[in-house]
Amino acid sequence: MEKLFRSSQRLLNQSSSSIFPHRSNPNFEHLKHISGSSYVYGDICNAYIKPYFECETRNLQAYHPLKDYVGMFRAKTCRIQYKHFGSTATTVQRDPSFSILSSDDIDYFVEILGEKNVFQDEDKLSTANMDWMRKYKGSSKLLLQPRCTEEVSQILKYCNSRRLAVVPQGGNTGLVGGSVPVFDEVIVNIGCMNNIISFDKVSGILVCEAGCILENLDSFLINQGFLMPLDLGAKGSCQIGGNVSTNAGGLRFVRYGSLHGNVLGIEAVLADGSVIDMLGTLRKDNTGYDLKHLFIGSEGSLGIVTKVSILTPLKLSSINLAFLACNDYLSCQKLLLEARRKLGEILSAFEFLDHESMGMVLTHLEGIRNPLPSSMYNFYVLIETTGSDESYDKEKLEAFLLRSMEGGLISDGVVAQDINQASSFWRIREGITEALMKAGAVYKYDLSLPVEKMYNLVEEMRLRLGLSAKVLGYGHLGDANLHLNVSTLQYDDSILAQIEPFVYEWTSKHRGSISAEHGLGLMKANEIYYTKSPETVRLMVSIKKLLDPNGILNPYKVLPHSPLP
Repeated sequence: MEKLFRSSQRLLNQSSSSIFPHRSNPNFEHLKHISGSSYVYGDICNAYIKPYFECETRNLQAYHPLKDYVGMFRAKTCRIQYKHFGSTATTVQRDPSFSILSSDDIDYFVEILGEKNVFQDEDKLSTANMDWMRKYKGSSKLLLQPRCTEEVSQILKYCNSRRLAVVPQGGNTGLVGGSVPVFDEVIVNIGCMNNIISFDKVSGILVCEAGCILENLDSFLINQGFLMPLDLGAKGSCQIGGNVSTNAGGLRFVRYGSLHGNVLGIEAVLADGSVIDMLGTLRKDNTGYDLKHLFIGSEGSLGIVTKVSILTPLKLSSINLAFLACNDYLSCQKLLLEARRKLGEILSAFEFLDHESMGMVLTHLEGIRNPLPSSMYNFYVLIETTGSDESYDKEKLEAFLLRSMEGGLISDGVVAQDINQASSFWRIREGITEALMKAGAVYKYDLSLPVEKMYNLVEEMRLRLGLSAKVLGYGHLGDANLHLNVSTLQYDDSILAQIEPFVYEWTSKHRGSISAEHGLGLMKANEIYYTKSPETVRLMVSIKKLLDPNGILNPYKVLPHSPLP
């Protein structure tokens, strides 16, 4: 009882000065300007984000993350066998119907784009051919940087006529190999298409080109009194076109929902060069099929998104962040239910991590301190509230925390007193990926599961693997999104055989999704049947054939390499 009193007092005392203006970046302390165009970004790892490719400066600049990670790649002339480090070894054959790039092709692209936007040098291609985690590596010999929709149209029309395969690329921050070539596909990077076209201060509707960096859009909107409905760890380098194409989720999902709800319209270029103008700015438009949803989450396999219209919410001034400890997963579940009931409209984030995740961060990341140093707990929860009435929000949060402490749902906790403390709390949650990379090999899974079943998978995986690996569970509890990570000193086929296909079978058995927010890409294209029925996949394949009959757009991704009959 005495401990309960002390903990309750600490929560209430520290919450008395917990209101801070806003969190435009979840890692304020970890995004530091180094020079004119280089930054240290702390969301995933402290590595430089340098200019991806020089291009004409307009409203925004494009950056590409250069991260250190140990990967493996083995290529042959017409087939590739690679290990995903999170998916079983897979053999993919190059589609023989695709043409080989010729000097005439390059001359054509130089003619329409200019020499400065056609890249063949090895340094730039080595960056574009590999994902930021260095897990997937292609062998493209050509990168193109169009500056407008018309140039994208000309590129695709020509590539389709020549049967040259194409991989669309934005910030290249994906986790499933969706934005890099598998073989020699032509890379079409839209980073120079970075104009903000319009912003309506009354409706909050933003129209921009697909190459705009998410964080730059958020900064622009904050100055207007709004913010992006999307917040990701990779916001300093990911681009809105890629976000839309992968239907990215992130930290604000529990408050603002998915991009299927926030994107009002898009402009996209099909494989034959046709420009589809669906760039509406109306919240209500019930005329026929809403085709934009085909492109949201299709990972560039149906068309290249070139412009986006998105509804942005107002930036509210009262934000609180609590870092809490729970003894068991059941308490985390009950806390989520109570947060929805008692905090209601001001609840903006509900994240969780287990003791293995916390230990991983404290062990491998410098400068990280445990906000609750008196003990290590089984589970930790971050609850963020966002509202417009400072005193009302403060009172509501304090009452919720006190009731939860008295009811035994919370074992301990603190509330951020200023923006720096809030940043340090978010750094723990968002630093798990970096810590895992520093620890050695990691097998990563992004799953949607019923909340009550989510952590059962983590526990069962620990039983399967025993002392051979560390199993971590963390993620967006408010969205029922589990990030299951298995950490080992080095990659081991015997360990992978224990993980897969068990993880997919378990997810399918509980009617979950094998891809909550990362997409399928190359990594999970062949695993789609664990979540989607054969009939559904056949319909997807027919849509792909209708819009891209030659299959040139992002081949080998999203759909299974050998669909069921």
